[in-house]
Amino acid sequence: MTTQVAPAQTAQRIVSAEQALETAQRLAERFAPSSAERDSQRRLPIAELATLFASGLGAITVPREFGGPALSNRVLAQAIVILSQADASIGQVPQNHYYALEVLRVNGSPSQQRRLYREALAGVHFGNALAEFTSKAAHHRSTALYRQNGQWRLSGQKFYATGALYAGRIPTAAVGEDGKEQLVFLPRATPGLSLTDDWSGFGQRTTGSGSVTLDDCPVDEQDIVPFQSAFERPTPVGPLAQLLHAAIDQGIAKAAWHDMLDFVRTRSRPWIDSGVEFAGQDPLTLDRIGKLSARLQAGDALLEAAGEAVDAAQRHSDEQSVAQASIEVAKARAWTTEISLAAGNLLFELAGSRATLQEHNLDRHWRNARTHTLHDPVRWKYPAIGNYLLNGVLPPRRGTL
Repeated sequence: MTTQVAPAQTAQRIVSAEQALETAQRLAERFAPSSAERDSQRRLPIAELATLFASGLGAITVPREFGGPALSNRVLAQAIVILSQADASIGQVPQNHYYALEVLRVNGSPSQQRRLYREALAGVHFGNALAEFTSKAAHHRSTALYRQNGQWRLSGQKFYATGALYAGRIPTAAVGEDGKEQLVFLPRATPGLSLTDDWSGFGQRTTGSGSVTLDDCPVDEQDIVPFQSAFERPTPVGPLAQLLHAAIDQGIAKAAWHDMLDFVRTRSRPWIDSGVEFAGQDPLTLDRIGKLSARLQAGDALLEAAGEAVDAAQRHSDEQSVAQASIEVAKARAWTTEISLAAGNLLFELAGSRATLQEHNLDRHWRNARTHTLHDPVRWKYPAIGNYLLNGVLPPRRGTL
């Protein structure tokens, strides 16, 4: 008998792009006022995330044949930007949820798709337990999926498990007896599964990116979805994951940008040599603001182009379409990495010493950007883009690029 997971509350149904973006904006307006306080006190956004998944946003990528609206990745990226601008941790948490739904789309059986998409539509949140802290490389896995007395079992230790603390299911990467990697959509209530809130990163402090321990957990065979094969053939799984990471960084940049404008307008004092009465009249400040404004708008444009490339790769996946999606996403990812760090830094340069006071907690924007952009190094992206454009060398197929 297959395991069913019920959400904490039944979700609304979103049927259009307009409704999705309006919902994201409404939630952002609700989450933003307490974002700095959640970060400074490290108060986990349990209620906020329950509200997010009850809103129906978690199901906007569910295919139409399974009852979803199948909204475009361009719209999905816009929604993530909006949420991340309000609270970068809340914006990051659904990233792995949408990633798991995409793995399900490309590799799940029809029965698995029907059952798990039904849960997503109802409001179930899928977390993640992919990375391992002690492996020699980020992509290596030692978590084992094995048979014991005719029952599938799962054992291992995970870290960087963003969102697992909040989730109803925790898709877990594990190596099967055949040496192939699988994704196990493990229910939160599974015996032997324990979650530890031990994430101590200085940024993205409330993502719940701590430890998951799997101690001989029983596994329903219907919850096992092939994972490795999603990267052995051309699929948009990797580009989609990176598109959402780029959107998170764009949201962080916009949060820093708006806080900078507000602080310069209302609190900053002009430099003595500027000869002006208000900080907002300083010509060098105006120059910096104008340049960053253009870079932020370019980030939006790159995200839109990348989302459309991922949409095209989903409609027809082959080596060229997936490579094109990877390259377009890499452009956006590299750009938003740089712009999020630049915005967090420029905030203090222009706002001045007053902005460093702990009571404002404005350093969270730079901390969030620096922490999140370490997911994969931007220094590898520009050479991959250049090698593709100049020499036709296809980028690697994996979750990073």
